[in-house]
Amino acid sequence: MWNDVETTTDLLNFQIVAETAAQLIRDSEGQPLSIGISGNWGTGKSSLVKMIGESIQKGDSSGQQYLFIEFNAWLYQGYDDARMALLQSVADKLLEEAESRETHVDKAISFAKRINWLRTGRLLAPAATGALVGGTVGGPLGAVVGAVGGLCRAEGLPSEEDLQKVKDAYTGLQPELKGLLNEKDIYSLPKEIAALRDAFKEILTDLDITLVVLVDDLDRCLPDTAISTLEAMRLLLFLPRTAFIIAADEAMIRNAVRTHFKSTNLNDDLVTSYFDKLIQVPMKVPRLGVTEVKAYLILLLADLAERRGEISKESRVKAQGIILEAVRKSWTGGLTKKIIEQAFGDEASKINTKIDIADQLASLMATADHIAGNPRLIKRFLNNLMIRDTIAKAQGMTLSFEELVKMQLFERCASPAAFEFLAKKVAESDVGKLDFLRDLEKSLAKGEPFKVPDTSWDSPFIKEWVKINPPLADIDLRPLLHLSRDKTVSLASYDEMSQQAQELLSALLESDNIEKILIEQLKIIGETESERILTRLVRRARTDQFSLSSIKRALNIPRAFPKLAPVFIALLSEIPSSKRKAPLIPLIKEEPWAYTILDDWEKDENTPKSVKKAINDIRRKI
Repeated sequence: MWNDVETTTDLLNFQIVAETAAQLIRDSEGQPLSIGISGNWGTGKSSLVKMIGESIQKGDSSGQQYLFIEFNAWLYQGYDDARMALLQSVADKLLEEAESRETHVDKAISFAKRINWLRTGRLLAPAATGALVGGTVGGPLGAVVGAVGGLCRAEGLPSEEDLQKVKDAYTGLQPELKGLLNEKDIYSLPKEIAALRDAFKEILTDLDITLVVLVDDLDRCLPDTAISTLEAMRLLLFLPRTAFIIAADEAMIRNAVRTHFKSTNLNDDLVTSYFDKLIQVPMKVPRLGVTEVKAYLILLLADLAERRGEISKESRVKAQGIILEAVRKSWTGGLTKKIIEQAFGDEASKINTKIDIADQLASLMATADHIAGNPRLIKRFLNNLMIRDTIAKAQGMTLSFEELVKMQLFERCASPAAFEFLAKKVAESDVGKLDFLRDLEKSLAKGEPFKVPDTSWDSPFIKEWVKINPPLADIDLRPLLHLSRDKTVSLASYDEMSQQAQELLSALLESDNIEKILIEQLKIIGETESERILTRLVRRARTDQFSLSSIKRALNIPRAFPKLAPVFIALLSEIPSSKRKAPLIPLIKEEPWAYTILDDWEKDENTPKSVKKAINDIRRKI
């Protein structure tokens, strides 16, 4: 198994990008800089950010000192104000550095006090918004709560009991409030923020350091948390001796901006302007091509082989260096199977099967829509493969590793309809073998045209999949499908629906609307049974030529279980351009996955004008 955490071990040839970003920071010579590392989920943003930090530390020969802070906004979601958490992290780090040097501790403490003062203000803000934010904050801090006390006399405001709780909380805070700042140092909020920035600049100058803040997982956060973190960075951005490196999916952040400011009519230009004002240097995580995917696959499989004692660590490390060097110089001929075998030298024969798998799978994993060279998805694919291999051995199944790989690849990348067709044919066979697959394997081996056995198999991916070794026509596929049972194989004997699920399916087929009561009933029967229902609803939608009613019925399932959304998205992707319906747009507009589908439909020149108008109408309202 392979863990799914960020690393500075470069298996993706990202070091060049990391060095470029690090050099930008070194060359800035203390001038403020913000770098945005953008990429889709799982593409390696977190690892790239860590590599940049490591490159800065290793590559600077000027004597400039760097202080690093790693901030993960996602960790604070639901527990703390991400804005204040980031500012507190900066204050704590500077105080720790000053104390370790035994110099300028007083200035670090002063900066920390200002952060604490702002944090305390936010604790009192829910009850005293007018007093704290509306204007001048000056005067004894106790007067703030005194002002709150007067609110109880106004109609419609918090009750005496609620305000007593605020006063009690304030009493508990008094020891912390005392001495946070001298009363004479408390200004209006704008002046206090200016004083905070001045104190920040001063402590960085006095310590003679450049602060590098690595912000990660921003795109995992809910919109308010993401925007709070960005707003906190605004307080410290563009000050001398600062560098911010922000890892986030740019599209997700743009959506967060739209959602957070939904009451304001923000067009795309304004959203772009908001983002561009924060990010000076946008950089994208490189998408992996076939060569990079091949290298990644074999290096992961070689790591597994080392852990299993099949090859030595020395052999694996040596091969890794040779393979990555070949990737860096891919223009000289690419990463061939021969180069990989030579990289492992005498131990190549011990992992020949794994080398062959990497060589065959690379092209499909780099181009197939459901993986598309995504490192995290590749790693998860291999982890799932290891689990199935272990289960197969525990149950005494005589399956080769290559057979497991090939079937799981089909399950992952083929359409649900194509997988169902395969399962149906296997279920109809007394021995679990497929004659039509044998015909396909023979004809493609001869270079003959690809004759699809079903319209669902009319796919470039499936054509290439059939060619991959080993051939499966003479293999009993029932054990492989048994291991794939987390994928709905509705016609297999072990995957029949319960009576309760059948009754609920009938109710859904009789309803054209999304009913809350039906969604609650789906939650009661559970995700597995609901997925089986969704499979039948998808099949019915195809039979009904993707009618609006059939699509609306199927939408009940991902509403009940968001994890099943990919199956529903696949159904939407199957709808021919001419059959897309405008009334469907308002139904899916609030779904987190809708933006991608709507973007694709809007860009498709064959999409009906009524559908494009519905999409534009919704976006104008966001």
